Amino acid sequence: MGLLVLVVLWLLGYALGGASMTWAATRSFQMQVQTQCSYTRYPGLCVQSLKEFQDHPLDIMTALVNRTVSETRLPNSYFGTRSSHLEAQEAERVLSVTDYCKNLMSMSLKRLDQSLSALEDSPRKNKHDIQTWLSAALTFQQACKDSTDSLGLSGDLMPRISEKMDYLSQLASNSLALVSRITHDYGTKLKNSTKRRRAEEKSQGFPKWVSAKDRKLLQTSTIKANAVVAKDGTGNYQTISEAINAAPGNRFVIYVKAGVYKEKIRSNKNGITLIGDGKYSTIIAGDDSVAGGSSMPGSATFTITGDDFIARDIGFQNTAGPGGEQALALYVASDHSVFYRCSIAGYQDTLYALALRQFYRECDIYGTIDFIFGNAAAVFQSCSLVLRKPRGDSYNVILANGRDDPGQNTGFSVQSCRITASSDFSPVMHSYNSYLGRPWKQYSRTVVMESSIGDVISSRGWVEWPGEGSYAKSLYFAEYSNTGPGAGTSNRVKWPGFHVIGPSEAVKFTVGNFIAGNSWLPSTGVTFISGLG
Repeated sequence: MGLLVLVVLWLLGYALGGASMTWAATRSFQMQVQTQCSYTRYPGLCVQSLKEFQDHPLDIMTALVNRTVSETRLPNSYFGTRSSHLEAQEAERVLSVTDYCKNLMSMSLKRLDQSLSALEDSPRKNKHDIQTWLSAALTFQQACKDSTDSLGLSGDLMPRISEKMDYLSQLASNSLALVSRITHDYGTKLKNSTKRRRAEEKSQGFPKWVSAKDRKLLQTSTIKANAVVAKDGTGNYQTISEAINAAPGNRFVIYVKAGVYKEKIRSNKNGITLIGDGKYSTIIAGDDSVAGGSSMPGSATFTITGDDFIARDIGFQNTAGPGGEQALALYVASDHSVFYRCSIAGYQDTLYALALRQFYRECDIYGTIDFIFGNAAAVFQSCSLVLRKPRGDSYNVILANGRDDPGQNTGFSVQSCRITASSDFSPVMHSYNSYLGRPWKQYSRTVVMESSIGDVISSRGWVEWPGEGSYAKSLYFAEYSNTGPGAGTSNRVKWPGFHVIGPSEAVKFTVGNFIAGNSWLPSTGVTFISGLG
């Protein structure tokens, strides 16, 4: 049914039903609906979603987000199933996925509620925040769908949840499409002036969203901790988990003395700060893996979904090895999260940068296949991305971005990094193909700029996602001003979505513009460059 037909039928319904609004007011509102919904990916659903507001029309964006919220409030019973017909192992896998989806829906609702509040306050002023939170809500919905689809079990529960996630994703997509059209009178000029950079350097180069207090915290050599963790009993706690459990939910600094802490940690608390004795001295290690029976997200050594997380001088490892298949060291869905001078080590799927705004500075990240993946808006600055020897005759891929909707303000930006092979891989690296990235989802977005690319990287640079050649048109992969033996672009892929860009385009993917870092990073005290180098 065409969009115009839906609108006409709606208007007729008003007339026959004796709507409380005048005909002129009703028609004016519905013409606005028709116009606005035409900008969305799912215009028919957009019109239908607004029917409930016909007697008391709200701002259209607010109304769409309200509808998404109401549809996302699923009762726990929605995810229930009679598992008597399933074998014990299958029943356990189903329970793992349904529990994960419940958690993701809770995370999605949190971001939708934040979006509503920001819309009511000022759509223009809060545009970037609203885009970020709606993008995250959609990402969480798709993560649930991916988990249900991956099971491949018979029965109606998994397909029902998958279809529901598709529906919720369409609702969120429509909201996001309209928010993306907001014109705002602040911050529209892309910032990269030398004067601004120098001013930021004087403030230790952190985005504004990092408070002065947090900035000092990250830079100081003297640690004023709320709790101390030490394996030898010389601290307040002997495990990191105990210290995190003691945190009140605002900024809480935990100093973790040198040692290997074999823990599996999951936290949704805001304001956690972990400070270690060095990226290779204080290590959090686990060895769960998909090959060992875990789910992909469940394999993570460290999971953080609370906002404003900071880690400094600490390491996150998954030691399952190349035979573990998917085995996460770190799972991050924390808005305004910062990782400074950290090591993140694994093989396949090392770092799941799932959603929201993330910043990685001077980190060493190791892996083989898709070892940085997810759908965050993440900037990796002055990091070492280290390729390890893959299993069997496989190939290596660094970045697998999962941007699933053109309205999402997400993607991976790699700036001033060093891309190289590990010491054990270097002697045999030319026996394998290694790539900068591949498109996990249809609108995957990845930019590599001002970085040193070693000859470990194949001359074509990028590789297709298996069976998804059509993504080459809708993805956005770009390179700018890279150096090193692997940086030549003459033999790069010839996809419509691949670009060699100039500074006017590259500046869109800097800390200041891509993750609005000038508004939150300065408070953390992490060194950063706001614009291009």
